[in-house]
Amino acid sequence: MEYTKLGKSDLKVSRLCLGCMSFGEVSEGWHEWVLNQEQTDEMIKKALDLGINFFDTANIYGKGSSETFIGNSFKKFVKNRSDIIVATKVYFNEGCLSKEAILREIDLSLKRLQLDYVDLYIIHRWDYDHPIEETMEALNEVVKQGKARYIGCSAMYGYQLLKANMIARQNNWKEFISIQNHYNIIYREDERELAQLIEEEGMSMTPYSPLAAGRVCRMWNDDTLRSKTDKTAVKKYDDAKDIDLPIVKRIKEIADKKNISMAQVSLAWLLSKKLVASPIIGCTKISQLEDLVKAIKVKLSEEDIKYLEELYKPHNVVGALKKGVVPDVKKNLVDKK
Repeated sequence: MEYTKLGKSDLKVSRLCLGCMSFGEVSEGWHEWVLNQEQTDEMIKKALDLGINFFDTANIYGKGSSETFIGNSFKKFVKNRSDIIVATKVYFNEGCLSKEAILREIDLSLKRLQLDYVDLYIIHRWDYDHPIEETMEALNEVVKQGKARYIGCSAMYGYQLLKANMIARQNNWKEFISIQNHYNIIYREDERELAQLIEEEGMSMTPYSPLAAGRVCRMWNDDTLRSKTDKTAVKKYDDAKDIDLPIVKRIKEIADKKNISMAQVSLAWLLSKKLVASPIIGCTKISQLEDLVKAIKVKLSEEDIKYLEELYKPHNVVGALKKGVVPDVKKNLVDKK
C-alpha cells in the first residue's frame, strides 16, 4: 500500500479509501445489495490486512447502520485508534446542515461508530436552506469540541466551495481540506473549473464512484445484483451510455493488452491525477478488493492516458445539487438513534 497526505492536514491516508455504503441493514428505501455484519467484518479485516487505513461512511448509509456495523468491526480488529482514518458525513438528516442538526448528528455518528472522534467530518451536500455561515461555524465547533480533527465537503459547485472556505477564513474557522467529488474516467465535469480551485485551495480529491458503479469494470451487458437494483447508479450513468460505451471499450483494450482487469485500468487512470489522494472504492466481494489494490502498482503511459481520454464528451452535471432539487435519498432520512 502507498500513503499520502490529505490536503494541508497531517492525515496520512492510504491511496485507496474503503467506502462503507456497501455495509448495513437492508431497509425500505435503501440498497438491497449491502453486506451484513459478518460480511462487513470480513471486508474490514481484509482491508486492514492490505494496508488500507482510510474508511468513509455517512449517517445516511443504511440509515445509520453502516456506522454501527463498521464501529463493531473496528472494535474487533483495530488495536490503536491512531491506526485508522475515519470519515463520516452529515446532511441527509432532519435539519440538514443547521447548527442544531450538525451538533446532534456528530454525537449520533460517534455513538454508532463507538469512537470519541472522527478524523474527517464531511458535509454530504450543499444546504440551500441554511446560511453557510451557520454551517461553517457549527463545523468549527465540532472540531473545537474534539469530535472531529478536520472537515471536508462533498459534491458542490465551485462558487459554493470558495464561498464556504472564504467565510471560514474571514472568521478564523476551520476550512475544508478535501472534497469527495463525483469523478471518474467517464464523468470528468469537475475538470472544467472545480479542479483548478481545489488545487489553489490546497485541497485533495477523494472521488466517489471512481468506477462509475461498475460501468467501467465490465461491458454494460453484464448482470449483477447491484446493476439490477441500484436505481441511483442507473440515473447517474445509463442516460449517457451512448457516449460512454466507446470509452469503456478502450478501457477493455488496454486491460487486455496489459493482462489486467478493467477496474485496475480505470482506477490507475484516476490515481494518475495529481489532485486525487484516495479514491473511495466500494466492494461487496473480497476478490474485488484484492483486485483494486493491485491498481496502485499499475502505471499508465502518456499514450494510454491520451487514448482513454480523447473520446470524452460533456455530460449533464450529476452530484452537485441545484437549488430546489430534492434527491430521492432525502425522502428516507437517517434514523434518530
